[in-house]
Amino acid sequence: MSIRLSADEQQVQPTTIDYPASDGEPMAETEQHILAMLYLIGALRHYFRHAADVYVIGNMFLYYIEGKPNARRAPDVMVIKGVGKQTRRIYKLWEEKVAPCAIFEVTSRQTKSDDIVGKSALYASLGVREYFLFDPLHDYLDRQLEGYRLADKVYLPIPPNEDGEIFSEELQLILQPDGAMLRLIDPKTGETLPGLEEALDRIAQEAERAQQAIQRAEHEAQRAEHEAQRAEQETQRAAAAEAEVARLRALLAERNPGHEG
Repeated sequence: MSIRLSADEQQVQPTTIDYPASDGEPMAETEQHILAMLYLIGALRHYFRHAADVYVIGNMFLYYIEGKPNARRAPDVMVIKGVGKQTRRIYKLWEEKVAPCAIFEVTSRQTKSDDIVGKSALYASLGVREYFLFDPLHDYLDRQLEGYRLADKVYLPIPPNEDGEIFSEELQLILQPDGAMLRLIDPKTGETLPGLEEALDRIAQEAERAQQAIQRAEHEAQRAEHEAQRAEQETQRAAAAEAEVARLRALLAERNPGHEG
């Protein structure tokens, strides 16, 4: 006996593809690498905190081909313009439709080859306009900081200045090697961007200064109020004294009608 399937039953259900948020691998090779990554993420997030369409994240899987969960990279730091700041587990390029404008890789012994060759070619093909490599221990790269800018789908080196600094056109920041850290400098102010902990400390200090200013203003207002009250009391006493003088003069005039004061 044959069984005839309905049209609905004949339809093949699509297979759900899993795009993992983690591969179980460690975040970085050494403490210096971790601290360099955390500074860059914290400083950039703080710098772009008022830009609603700039998203900064690090060590998150960037999936770049739909249906291929192995087509992924986890940049140490990436900056994406034109997307919201909402929390994400992963970044799917075909859904977001915006590639990062800048990517940082804190290179290490384990990642050097892929950072220089594999990732460079991939990021260029995805349209990542600037790509930076930083070697916190200065063990692997000829220069501790190397920068590349996309031109006709190919990365060209960004020449550093004599101090090894590189200017990022995408971020409008100066990148400055500083020991095992890659510092970010605002060229408008010449100040180094604070990391997350430094930013929190500055905010706390500013809040404390604001509170102290409020307390001083309240103290000055109270003192001004007391001064006004004393002035009012002096005015009242002066008016009372004048009234008393007038009363006494009137009384004296009544008792001595022919006397003029």
